[in-house]
Amino acid sequence: MSESILQCHKLSKVFSQGGHELIVLNDLDFSLAPGESVAIIGASGSGKTTLLNLLGGLDKPSSGEVLIKGQNVQQLKSKQQDMLRNQTLGFVYQFHHLLGEFTAQENVAMPLIIAGKPFKQCMQEAEAILAEVGLEERLTHKPSQLSGGERQRVAIARALVHNPACVLMDEPTGNLDRNTAKNIQRLMLSLKEKITTSFVIVTHDQELARMMDRTLLLQDGRLVSEA
Repeated sequence: MSESILQCHKLSKVFSQGGHELIVLNDLDFSLAPGESVAIIGASGSGKTTLLNLLGGLDKPSSGEVLIKGQNVQQLKSKQQDMLRNQTLGFVYQFHHLLGEFTAQENVAMPLIIAGKPFKQCMQEAEAILAEVGLEERLTHKPSQLSGGERQRVAIARALVHNPACVLMDEPTGNLDRNTAKNIQRLMLSLKEKITTSFVIVTHDQELARMMDRTLLLQDGRLVSEA
């Protein structure tokens, strides 16, 4: 367990709604090994995105603990949490969240720039990872000049540029048409085979889920293994 990239123990999240308590996650346990890929599926509203945000240290649990590379996130100061996320995790969302005023290369370089690396090195590393996702000809294009699939590839490149131990993805194909989603599926399979990064992917995309090492169903606030 000490070698896990991500862990959570007895993780619970409760929201107050109209004077009532809504238990979204209930004493949930989870562990992710280095290089492992896990798909999390479940009904809409079951708490999948909430779980992803907790695992990424973007939200606070009602009870329980989240450990990133053995460090209890809740015991860290805000600046330490930010540094741990920047060094260890990458994030990809259903909507790409690219910065419209910057080029693809500049968007991808942003995590490295924030980390304080030299600008020239940041741009070189961004160019290299964009080539890995097949966008070497689109470096200077802004998001508005890219297709939906290309924007998502840029978002994936941005998540991977700093060689994170784990990438958390929330419905990475959910906002794409069928053919573009297929292309992203193929890209994910290729990346999974070529790099050692771990993946946790929340998805309704059954084909993408089947490409992962494990599929877990979030049901009644807990994760259960899929056959």
